[in-house]
Order: sequence, then C-alpha cells, then structure tokens
Amino acid sequence: MPITPATATHRSSNGTADPILLELVDENGVTIGTAEKLAAHQPPGQLHRAFSVFLFDEQGRLLLQQRALGKYHSPGVWSNTCCGHPYPGEAPFAAAARRTYEELGVSPSLLAEAGTVRYNHPDPDSGLVEQEYNHLFVGLVQAAPRPDPEEVGATAFVTPDELAERHAKDTFSSWFMTVLDAARPAVRELTGLSADW
Repeated sequence: MPITPATATHRSSNGTADPILLELVDENGVTIGTAEKLAAHQPPGQLHRAFSVFLFDEQGRLLLQQRALGKYHSPGVWSNTCCGHPYPGEAPFAAAARRTYEELGVSPSLLAEAGTVRYNHPDPDSGLVEQEYNHLFVGLVQAAPRPDPEEVGATAFVTPDELAERHAKDTFSSWFMTVLDAARPAVRELTGLSADW
C-alpha cells in the first residue's frame, strides 16, 4: 500500500529510499526548485505544484473522499475525489491518474484538464499551510471505489444539493471550495446543465 505521511520516503529507480520532494514553482507555475514535503507546508508555506481531481459517476454525482484519520494534514475531513503533489518532473496529469488509483483503487474512464488555481490556505488544526499552484482535473468513474484505508476513511457520491447539506454539517478541507469553484466551468461542461453543478 502507498505510504504518504509527510515524513515518508519513496523508492527511487535505484531502490534507495528518498524523502518525498515537491516541485516549487513561481507565480506562473514555472518550476524553480524542490523542497521536502513537510518543509514546503511549514508556515508561511512555499508555493508548490499540486493537483486536484473531481470524478463523477454516470448520474453526474461527485465522488468525495473523507481523508483517513492517520493523515498528517487535514485528517478526517471531507474533500474532493483526490488531491496531491506530483513528484519533481512528473506531469500533473500522470500524478493525478496515479494517485487516484493508489488512493481509491479506480482508474478514471475519462480525465481532462480543467485549468489551474493558485491559493494560500492555512490549516488551523495542524498549523500547516497549503501554498499551492494547483492543476485541476475532471473526469468520469465507472467502477466502484476500493479505497486504501491508510489514505481514505470513507467515500460518497453526492449531488449538488447533497453536497450543500454535507458541507453545512461536516468538516471539509480548507481548499475544497476554492478548487471546486475553480473547476466548475469544466465540471458543468462534463456533467451537463441538468446536473446543476
């Protein structure tokens, strides 16, 4: 199973364990260097590349995930289908597809770029900062999620009305509404007007 706590390592091509590095970017999304994952999220935060995925079923319902309680950042909160960080040099599209499969056990039947959004969201509970240049993706999922319990506590498919109800009573990630609002034009194009996103 994938390991993604802030202090985790991943295996490089030569089999050695390396710290997880993020790609630092300027305000235009141009790569300017790298930083260790946790260091990039320490206040005031370093602007880094990220991605957010929004997958929908054939009824136009959005797949949400509740982040696992063991996550170092924003544990137990609800958020979009999948989000994360490409490895340095990894294309955001490839990272989005990879992490969707690693976290949820599904591969999108369609995945399309939906623009970018830049934000700065402190997390009051952890004290960490999401200072991100985020690549957005929308797509379709036709298989039932098989989430990795180390990554995902629960999943739910929701309509816009159900999302509004859930958002009013449950805790969501600090970045959720920012990325959803930025992705809405592509979401509407994907799901059609009748889905009311």
